[in-house]
Amino acid sequence: MRFLVGGREISRESRINEEIRARELRVIDSNGEMVGIMSRSEALELAEQRKLDLVEISPNAKPPVAKILDYGKYRYELQKREKEAKKKQKTIQVKEIRLSTFIEEHDILVKAKTASKFLKDGDKVKVSLRFRGRERDYVNRGRQVMNSFAEACGEYGVMDKKPSFEGRSLTMFLSPKPAEKHKKSKDNEK
Repeated sequence: MRFLVGGREISRESRINEEIRARELRVIDSNGEMVGIMSRSEALELAEQRKLDLVEISPNAKPPVAKILDYGKYRYELQKREKEAKKKQKTIQVKEIRLSTFIEEHDILVKAKTASKFLKDGDKVKVSLRFRGRERDYVNRGRQVMNSFAEACGEYGVMDKKPSFEGRSLTMFLSPKPAEKHKKSKDNEK
């Protein structure tokens, strides 16, 4: 895991306080101002006076760069930010709708309405049509059903994958339209 301090990355493996090995350090205080180049013992003493930690942020620089900060507080704030970012993330689920070869038009519309709800919520929809027995002779009829279903969901979804065979089933994937188009259509309704 990496932390960002003053625009620089600090890895969890960063050396803190007595773990720092370099003899001389370029020290930055908690406000981000340059203190100067000093020995390790002087930098540790300065950090101790301010009751903060000395963290090595750039070990490869000459001399290595260390910053005085409250490491525990910083890690806590970072974890809080990560939690907030996770809350805002939307996980996309794949919902499945099954059709049959000889489905009536009204039933297609009902199932399309359900699929539209899924698409509005931002989920992908897998539409499958299984051919049983002699229905395999009516592949064209199955493709017509899939196309009419896709047209019925056209307002909220876009066909990701055209209908194709997977074993005995004809499957296609629909994904939600980009958010900007939804917002424009919602604004027009108001």
